[in-house]
Amino acid sequence: MSTHPKAARIKEATLYFLPIAMRVPLKFGAQVLDSVTCARVRVVIEGMDGKTAVGWGETPLAVAWVWPSPVPYEERLTALKDFTIAIARRLPEWGATGHAFELGHDFIEHELHGLQDAFNADRAPEAHLPHLAALVCFSLFDIAVHDAYGRLHDRPVYETYGSDFLPRDLADFLEPVEGGPSFRGLYPSDFLVKEAPKKLPVWHLVGGLDAIDPADLTGSEPDDGYPVLLRDWIREDGLDCLKIKLRGNDQAWDYDRMVKIGAISRETGVTWLTADFNCTVTEPAYVNEILDRLKSDDPVTYQKLLYVEQPFPYDLEANRIDVRSVSARKPLFMDESAHDWRFVRLGRELGWSGVALKTCKTQTGALLSLCWAKAHGMTLMVQDLTNPMLAQIPHFLLAAHAGTIMGAESNGMQFYPEASAPERLVHPGLYKRKEGVLDGSTLSGPGFGYRVEEIARELPEAVG
Repeated sequence: MSTHPKAARIKEATLYFLPIAMRVPLKFGAQVLDSVTCARVRVVIEGMDGKTAVGWGETPLAVAWVWPSPVPYEERLTALKDFTIAIARRLPEWGATGHAFELGHDFIEHELHGLQDAFNADRAPEAHLPHLAALVCFSLFDIAVHDAYGRLHDRPVYETYGSDFLPRDLADFLEPVEGGPSFRGLYPSDFLVKEAPKKLPVWHLVGGLDAIDPADLTGSEPDDGYPVLLRDWIREDGLDCLKIKLRGNDQAWDYDRMVKIGAISRETGVTWLTADFNCTVTEPAYVNEILDRLKSDDPVTYQKLLYVEQPFPYDLEANRIDVRSVSARKPLFMDESAHDWRFVRLGRELGWSGVALKTCKTQTGALLSLCWAKAHGMTLMVQDLTNPMLAQIPHFLLAAHAGTIMGAESNGMQFYPEASAPERLVHPGLYKRKEGVLDGSTLSGPGFGYRVEEIARELPEAVG
């Protein structure tokens, strides 16, 4: 409980579910998706002087990503919705006060696990909501509180992460490795880019079902004015960075996919590639053999490969795989495994060299992982959760302020571009990729700079 004059408490949380149909399917691990539900929340916070402010947050409830399981998809989605409703009911009752950063940290540390345990108490073990799913359900509230806190003090969110607003330094939140750097006297602002860029290089997702060549077309593709073939996307959006989804359990297919897309990248002038195995690999040798074969037989594709993303199971504690042989070949980035800074610390011990941040694991958690990783010499990326609508904006701003190795991933415009039509009218450069970049120069004002009052978004009836 903070008595700092700039502290705040959460008064209200109004929740909405926004279903979105995909224009083309997305294969994620063993799951093929044709729709997603986004959760959006409006929060009201109150300062110590009684002044109130409204903030907004939004996250796709990405079932396949947060909860890979044989449990039926709809059952998992219903569980995520129900848990999100439980958080919306709990937050106004909570009564804690503090900076948005403190509120997010304290809720994750002292409330979220208890809510998760209570939620799982009457569920079969195989249907237990995992912690990554719980974080995603909380993330929209955390984002909204950060937005509201900036609006309460009439400052952009990223101007509130220093000692003038935060009464506690990072030593109260983070522990270094033994003999490592001290966080005493340091704040999140000390690890952020001082002059954040307005434009970022953008990564395009090449899904496992995406059409690469005309021979891949089935005739069922949408005829909606947006590209379908990879070369058309590259030409239309001026792309320079491609993220390749691989299977992780079919080495021949994965190698062939890398070679095919490597050839297209040479033909079209694409500079950078990355490979995402989505937690399906169990042995480093699987990845090493692909990398070594590329280096020998297709060296240009190997050179274009900037990093490798999350080949191994995301539960690091249960799967303590020594990955140094992979990271000796290419930078190796944690994604699903990086629940929070403690997992980043464990990952570093196992040989991971970088961290892929995501706002869907909470704004607070992303900032803590960012600070811990930078203090210990790890590099950063900011990865997408196919963020549409408002979810795209904190995602972009995190990448701009984090100092990533190369821009940010953004693929909502591939899978449901028209879902963001109202937001695109206000922020065209964030929902249409041009010349290989995202342009956030239209963001302005306090909080995340959404300019939500100008966005003609019709919301469904509130839930919970």
